Order: sequence, then C-alpha cells, then structure tokens
Amino acid sequence: MSEKPTKHTKVLIIGSGPAGYTAAVYAARAMLKPMLVAGMQPGGQLTITTDVENYPGFADVIQGPWLMEQMREQAKAVGTDLVEDHIQSVNLKSKPFEAIGDGGQKYTADSIIISTGAQARWLNIESEEKFKGFGVSACATCDGFFFKDKTVAVVGGGNAAVEEAMFLTKFASKVQLIHRRNELRAEKLLQKKLMENKKIEIIWDSVVEEITGDSEPKNVKGLKIKNVKTNETSELKIDGLFIAIGHDPATALFKDQLEMDNTGYLITKSDSTETNIPGVYAAGDVKDKIYRQAVTAAGMGCMAALEAEKYLASN
Repeated sequence: MSEKPTKHTKVLIIGSGPAGYTAAVYAARAMLKPMLVAGMQPGGQLTITTDVENYPGFADVIQGPWLMEQMREQAKAVGTDLVEDHIQSVNLKSKPFEAIGDGGQKYTADSIIISTGAQARWLNIESEEKFKGFGVSACATCDGFFFKDKTVAVVGGGNAAVEEAMFLTKFASKVQLIHRRNELRAEKLLQKKLMENKKIEIIWDSVVEEITGDSEPKNVKGLKIKNVKTNETSELKIDGLFIAIGHDPATALFKDQLEMDNTGYLITKSDSTETNIPGVYAAGDVKDKIYRQAVTAAGMGCMAALEAEKYLASN
C-alpha cells in the first residue's frame, strides 16, 4: 500500500466542539486556511445534549446537535478544510508539528489548536452499559425532562452532583443523592440549598453495585447499593440514574509533551490559550474544568485562533 501524501496546514485544529469550530471560523477569516480534524465525536458533548437554552442569540430553545451542525457549516463556508479522522499521536517537538491519524494519514502544522474536550466519567459497571440511554444518563439538563413525577437517583458529591440533583427536582417527585463519603465536596452555599430541598434525600457512605430493570423494552427499575462502612446492601426503587462523578479531559494524546494539572487538564498561560509549547494552544473543556459551557469554549476558540494568527505572523 502506498503511503498517503502528508497534509500540511498553517493551523491544525484537533477536535470539533464549540471551541474547535469557533477557532476554525476565526482562523479561516484570517486567511490561514485551517484544517480541522473532527475526531471520534464530531460536535463533542453538545451532540448528546438536546435542549440548549443558555447559548446567546437564541430566544427559543435550540438543539445541541443543530447548533454544532450550524457551527460546522459556518466553519466550512469561510474556508476551513474539514477532515473526518481521529488523531492518535502527535509530535510537538518537531518543527513543523506532526500528527498522525487513525489510518496512518500524516499531518504537519505550523501551529496547533487543541480542542479535544472532555467526557463524563462513568461508574464502569456492567449494568450501567446495558441501561445507558435507557434510564442511565450523565446529563441531567439533557434528560431530566423524561422523569416527570418519577423517582431518580444521582451519584456523586461535588458541585456537579448537587447541581444535577437540584435541577432534577424541577421534574422528579423525589431525588436520592448517593455519595460514597459522609460529607459532600460541593460548595457550602450549594449544600445549604440542597439540604433545604424537601424533594432530596441523601444516602451517605454508599456506592452503586448494580442497576436493575427490564430488558425488553429496556428501562431502569432500581438499584442495589452497598454501605461502604457496614458492607450491608440494600435495594432502591428508582426510574432513572444520573452519574455526576466528574469529567475526564481527552488529553492522553499529549501526555509527556504538554503541561497538565493532576487531573489531566491542559495548563495554559494566564489570560491566554497558549500551552507550554509556543504555537500550541488549548481551548474549551480540554483546559477548562470550571465553567464547561459552550459559550466559554467558543470564546476560547476565538482567543486561540487570534493567538495562532499573531504567532504565525511573527514567525
């Protein structure tokens, strides 16, 4: 098999959520002819989010997948080269930078914008896999609506878990928060609101061992949970389970090449998207574990493109 010719670009954008697409729009308008490699989940986390009500510019509720499709079309219309591939290795020590796709396609670039995002962490138990999308979710804002007047459980103890539990009380008749410790990590103000909410019950010192339900049609009926202090197991009757135990940034690709914090998020300079390697930028959830919003990701994508443009002009 003959080797595929190397593709070279001034700006290589890895990843395709709001950060990647916005970076592409700005880079293309700066006549840099960017190349965007979409990755395994084109559009990122918003493609598994249905209703988006907080993206500026839309008075009516819009759909996450539709918003990503629009951003993609816009990036394409202004001249971005959109590539369906998944980058599996990078060499940031070489000049130009190098990246290799799944099928062996080689890309070289004068600058790189990383917008590979993050994914929700799961419990990684067999029954969870079985019921994913059939009563087991990692996104209350996406799926809470389906549990009107039903009983749901949330697993976790941080801000995200508490926020998800509070959000779910808009729909569910009862929300049980299952936490493996005897105190929450969430901010005190959030904890106070949680404790005051009559619909929420906290189950301390417990972990989910199994999710139970029907196979045909698939739906969740209950949980087997274990108390980590007494080892006693008990059963809960629930209609839905939400996992809120954090996110993992997609940064394995850059290990030992770029600076990361202890949880794997890329570190950038203050008020900048520049990583520890000049010419390499990080935008969106791959570097942001605080806000994690489409609008902040898009803002960082814009910053990254402007910084890349300045870098290329001075080199």
